[in-house]
Amino acid sequence: MRLLEIEPLTREAFAPFGDVIELDGARHFPINAGTTERYHDLAQIDVGDADGRALVNVFRAQPFRLPIEIRMMERHPLGSQAFIPIGDAPYLVVVAPRGALDAGALRAFVTRGWQGVNYAKGVWHHPLLALEGCSDFIVIDRGGPGDNCEEVQLSEPWHIAQAPRLFQDAQASRAVPRVSGNAMAASTTTP
Repeated sequence: MRLLEIEPLTREAFAPFGDVIELDGARHFPINAGTTERYHDLAQIDVGDADGRALVNVFRAQPFRLPIEIRMMERHPLGSQAFIPIGDAPYLVVVAPRGALDAGALRAFVTRGWQGVNYAKGVWHHPLLALEGCSDFIVIDRGGPGDNCEEVQLSEPWHIAQAPRLFQDAQASRAVPRVSGNAMAASTTTP
């Protein structure tokens, strides 16, 4: 049995695959006469290839129970795909680098619930892996002409077993404030 270890989701660890969408450490500043804090440019949305346009969707993911078998991966060669959870429940993210699928390079991450991800164009990923019940996500991806979804079945499944400490850490972090640092100078324009 091939076991896939779960890592905590961080910007640094996920950088080869796209962006982590979170407020902590993000550039932010007040707008609208100080009544709103803008967290700016959180992900590199890339959907313009082959006359593509941005789609805004809601995906409702059914929960998985650990252990989980990873039997397939997919990628979107014409655009990025961003998942922003509407709720606060941890979920798993399984990815592999762009190019020909190398199943030996799979990585699994657990989110802190409110973290989103933006898969870069062509990055292999598993469909949503909600853990604590039905979970809704705002999804920004590409619409337009061309085939933008490739699926590959793995020759041998990978298994994700329970990782109690990471999962408990993800659950506990929901009680921690999601923003740190000071706001940047006030602005009412988009930089």
